Amino acid sequence: MGKVIAIANQKGGVGKTTTSVNLAASLGVLEKKVLLIDADPQANATSGLGIDVESVEIGTYQLLEHTNSAKESVITTETPNLDIIPAHIDLVAIEIELVDKDEREYMLKKALTDIKDDYDFILIDCAPSLGLLTLNALTAADSVLIPIQCEYFALEGLGKLLNTIKSVQKVHNPNLDYEGLLLTMYDSRLRLSNQVVEEVQKHFNDMVFTTIIQRNVRLSEAPSYGESIINYDAGSKGASNYLSLAEEIITKNS
Repeated sequence: MGKVIAIANQKGGVGKTTTSVNLAASLGVLEKKVLLIDADPQANATSGLGIDVESVEIGTYQLLEHTNSAKESVITTETPNLDIIPAHIDLVAIEIELVDKDEREYMLKKALTDIKDDYDFILIDCAPSLGLLTLNALTAADSVLIPIQCEYFALEGLGKLLNTIKSVQKVHNPNLDYEGLLLTMYDSRLRLSNQVVEEVQKHFNDMVFTTIIQRNVRLSEAPSYGESIINYDAGSKGASNYLSLAEEIITKNS
């Protein structure tokens, strides 16, 4: 049965989508069958894998509405072993539309039951908020991976996210675990970057991944070509970082 990992942080610009796309591609290259679910109305994970967002007719919106099954929503990507359930801007409306439905927090969990066995890993790229979309992702997930950028405000808001996770564990998903904290956008030349790394490692110890994602120009360029870093430049530092993270996750879950 596939492990469902939500990639979440309510702060924007911390590397959630970059991590979702490139971790999914790296796991695929390492011969794991992977499904990426784009649960962010900005649909950057969808366009980042070369899919025209405007042409998406069935995706996460229909999945949460239960108008289409998970199997009907899946698109095969050009990356080996990687499928995606894409997003479209209409996902913005889902929070309002689900608000008066029974068990609205469990819509994604229910939708994934018939597809979980088809994959080794299912990754959910969450929206930068703690709304109903993210709540659905956390309720459906087995674990949560939290990207933290190596910058001044990195730990601001982390407490809020950890409290949300605690309340999800208490009310909706007692089995939700931490996959780990991932340090992103690291620049070894900056004293601040090194201070953030020390601070996070000191506070969270074993929860922090050994792999650190370094700032890398190729990593920033890849989405504009609709490619993961693995397809765009497999020899880059960014590709090597995400392959290392994928290996760490495979080892942890073996």
